[in-house]
Amino acid sequence: MNAANAMSSASTRTMTTTDLFARLGLWSALAFVLNLIWETAHVRLYTLWAVADAKTVAWSLLHCSLGDVLIALAMFALAGILLWHADWPSARPVAGTAIVVSSALGYTAWSEWYNVYSVGNWAYAEHMPLISGIGLSPLLQWLILPPSMVAIYRRLAPMLFGQHSRSSPASTRYVRGELP
Repeated sequence: MNAANAMSSASTRTMTTTDLFARLGLWSALAFVLNLIWETAHVRLYTLWAVADAKTVAWSLLHCSLGDVLIALAMFALAGILLWHADWPSARPVAGTAIVVSSALGYTAWSEWYNVYSVGNWAYAEHMPLISGIGLSPLLQWLILPPSMVAIYRRLAPMLFGQHSRSSPASTRYVRGELP
């Protein structure tokens, strides 16, 4: 093996499972913190705030924030699959963000309708702004938070994972149609 082949081989390594889990951990942490802030800010737009005790409200905030993390992870995975790139926030941030936002908005619209009108798991306070019967705040949540998460991820990833987190040849080879 000559030096050129050795360098090519080293530069086309795929992401390890540990690398992937580290990136998922960062995405999850960002999702938890930002969604907990959002959930805390908009809890008064739901009837829960007026009818439940503080312990129930606190539990609901934690429960909803953890649910938001699961949604964010599912959308992260969806973007990774569609873009064929596990570290899409670093390599393909615009396309990945568009996938996450559009998918999360679709899921949120369905989930809000289902939980408010079909099964009654929660209800909107009368001052919740509505778009076609769906709360504006949860829609804005998934319009604003994913781009914010991607921006923060892109800022932190090089510090946490090293320079290779930015679109290395290994991470783009499938996008170009090259086989291993």
